Amino acid sequence: MIKILDNAITKDTLMKLYSTNSIEYRILNKLFSSKKLYIYSSLNELKFQINLQISISNTSRDLYNSNLLFKVFRKSKCNHIYWEHTSEGGFQLKKEAKPSEAIKDIFTNGSKYGTECATAIVIIFYKALLNIFNEKIFNEVFTKIYLFNWHYIDPNLYIEDLRLEEDTMVGDCKYFKNPDVSPLTPEWQGENTIYLGHGNYYGHGLGIKSEDKIIKGLNDHRKIGSKKSSFLLDSVTRMNYKHLYNMYYNYFSKP
Repeated sequence: MIKILDNAITKDTLMKLYSTNSIEYRILNKLFSSKKLYIYSSLNELKFQINLQISISNTSRDLYNSNLLFKVFRKSKCNHIYWEHTSEGGFQLKKEAKPSEAIKDIFTNGSKYGTECATAIVIIFYKALLNIFNEKIFNEVFTKIYLFNWHYIDPNLYIEDLRLEEDTMVGDCKYFKNPDVSPLTPEWQGENTIYLGHGNYYGHGLGIKSEDKIIKGLNDHRKIGSKKSSFLLDSVTRMNYKHLYNMYYNYFSKP
């Protein structure tokens, strides 16, 4: 269910803003049909969330087509024009590099980069935000980008983990766990993915696939003789759209 605090707009009026075949319509329908109550300060906040969800989905497809390589951290690589390659396999933004240009370079020169799936998700989140924010605000907010894993997340991304989340929405990060991963390929202990809608997910290294095919891909990397299948967790990793909207709104409200 949706509640907009500053507006008495009805569901029918809101749904008519978008074509019935559009991704925006499907997102709204998902929100309205949810058992949870989603509260928005304004219609603009709701639209901001929808636009960012779509941006995450589109950016995932762009990264899939970028020729970004799958590499374990010890073999990761990056374009040294923009990034310092750290000893642990991460990419540290160079002081002289513009954050927006460095992020965009991953999508235009993907073959110069190689990393694991967790880093790919963080890259997607940054680029999706860049698509919504203009370059000026992006470069002011994200001055010290470090691309590695979930332990090095910029607090300004406002990423949160939601346990036992019933609603899976376009743009959500979902994790597939491989409990019996082969010790020869520990990098396939799981797959971080972005939900694209229509039952499809993007996972770096596996591509764009259905849930069943993602599971099959992980099952190919189990211990010999294992009968324990990989599975999709109920949890969701999601950017906090409210915090990001407030950041965006407050920036443009400055005198």
